[in-house]
Amino acid sequence: MRLTINGESREVAAETLAALLEELEYDTEFLATARNGDLVPAKERGDCRLSDGDRIEILSPRQGG
Repeated sequence: MRLTINGESREVAAETLAALLEELEYDTEFLATARNGDLVPAKERGDCRLSDGDRIEILSPRQGG
């Protein structure tokens, strides 16, 4: 399916947000995620089903100033 991930259009196989993070090889411990503008808490990522055309934002903290 085609998703927009952090502003970039990508073709992915994942059907849930948790599977997407695994497919993209993110370290899920320190992430914030949103689907179509709505925050998805870490405990809900496995139940968050993705649909073609969804907009996904994946944010991770950065060090520095």
